[in-house]
Amino acid sequence: MQPFTTLTAVAAPLPMVNVDTDMIIPKQFLKTIKRTGLAEGLFHELRTDEQGNRKEFVLDHPHYTSAQILIAGQNFGCGSSREHAPWALLDFGIRCIIAPSFADIFYNNCFKNGILPIATHDDHVDRLMEHAQRGANATLTVDLPAQEIHGHEGGVVSFEIDPHRKHCLLNGLDDIGLTMAHDHRIDAFEAARRDRHPWHDPEHPDQRA
Repeated sequence: MQPFTTLTAVAAPLPMVNVDTDMIIPKQFLKTIKRTGLAEGLFHELRTDEQGNRKEFVLDHPHYTSAQILIAGQNFGCGSSREHAPWALLDFGIRCIIAPSFADIFYNNCFKNGILPIATHDDHVDRLMEHAQRGANATLTVDLPAQEIHGHEGGVVSFEIDPHRKHCLLNGLDDIGLTMAHDHRIDAFEAARRDRHPWHDPEHPDQRA
């Protein structure tokens, strides 16, 4: 998983509340277990009409096609627990989402996939949303070590984050990475177990028989 430290990027405004995971990535795009290729389905119903033609949508606007930060409304990521939602956002290039609140499962899934979800006060989000609506000048810096969001004109918003989740993002550790950080202890345990119970070893004659 790619570490998250400090990100300076264009922020795209999405002033909608209760954006659910089906809106983020509709069910017809859930046939794959790969984490790539999902950007095409991101916000499909907001970006495409019934004939398959593109509609006007913020992430397709020239100012925001390279956006890596999304400013959204309350309860972002509600609905089903599909992990494809953060996969699709990440495949598009979104590394940080700022909103007043998130659905719990989506919030947790973001951290497991290298996306930083920042929950902050409504007035902070309103100010950042207004900044993001400036188009080409809508650049923010998200400083995870300092837990601060810096605006283009010098404003600063502080945010809270669980220390363990912060550690995992800074070091690029998902659940597997956290486990493998203890691989030396796992190897030592397995070696000791083989010594105590050699018949459990797959190479033991009794196991091969």
